[in-house]
Amino acid sequence: MFAGHVPVNPSITSTGPTVGSVDERLVVVVACRTSELLDVACVTSTLDVANRIGALPPYRTRVVSPGGDDVVADSGLSLRGRGSLERVAGPLDTLVVAGGLGDGDSAADGRFTGHVRRIARESRRVASVCTGAGVLAAAGLLDGKRVTTHWHDVERLAAAHPAVDVDPRPVHVRDGAVATASGIAGALDLTLCLVEEDHGADLARWVARTLVTSPRPPGGPVPEGVSAPLEHPVVGHVVDHVVTTLDGDLSAAVLAARAGIGERRLVRLFTRHVGTTPDRFVRDARTRAAAHLLTSTTLPVAQVAARCGFRSTAALRRSFVSRYGLSPSRHRAAAAR
Repeated sequence: MFAGHVPVNPSITSTGPTVGSVDERLVVVVACRTSELLDVACVTSTLDVANRIGALPPYRTRVVSPGGDDVVADSGLSLRGRGSLERVAGPLDTLVVAGGLGDGDSAADGRFTGHVRRIARESRRVASVCTGAGVLAAAGLLDGKRVTTHWHDVERLAAAHPAVDVDPRPVHVRDGAVATASGIAGALDLTLCLVEEDHGADLARWVARTLVTSPRPPGGPVPEGVSAPLEHPVVGHVVDHVVTTLDGDLSAAVLAARAGIGERRLVRLFTRHVGTTPDRFVRDARTRAAAHLLTSTTLPVAQVAARCGFRSTAALRRSFVSRYGLSPSRHRAAAAR
């Protein structure tokens, strides 16, 4: 998957509690018999890279399925069974339920959800990828929680589980010890956030760099007005780049060059398919991400501004007042009431 040797950074140290062996963090990924392979691999591969870079204690990842059967992924590829869901015993560091077309059947299977509920009680934290949220909800693990899932499954999940606060906007959400990701990109971002939580920001950045990705801010939003895949591939590519690289150079000229088209054409495409110009879209995306960080973290306003791509706190304040009618500090204070 990766060219060359993954470097070990000896300056990186790990933090946070470890559940299970004192020498490792046990992560169990639950797959149904037809889970999406990428939902599994985004988690396992990210943790493997973290180990190779120097995560201490390292992660030990187990992929389990009902009866230990092979998983025939949605794409038709098979993942050999490595463990039985029924035989998993805690304590665990992290339980992850992968998504896929078979999750509806799994959520309706009381025996399956019963084992997920049992294992969750023995886990430090619980997570889902994509439609795996439906399994967690059916197991009674999401009541009263704010969660996200794949955009196609939002209405079904909300209707089936009215006690669950389903938010389709973020790519991933953390509510207490429960985390949910909206899809494959969200799974990668979420796993990077878990690595940062366990081992610090330096190691997480090395992992992201090795994977050639840039993590969104925790719980960063899916672009407003883009709840389904964009029809135009160029616009979709640019939108994805923007929301995953908020702290980069996102001028219209740079985005157009990245897309291989002229700046005027990019503006016309955005106006038609997104309903706004690239510059306004970037500013709004940065402002929404900053709003989330202000209410979900204790980062100083200056760090929030830098992480979301604003050149100064004054620039963040101007954009914030224009969009929300109040300053970043007042927004944080109001959310804390």
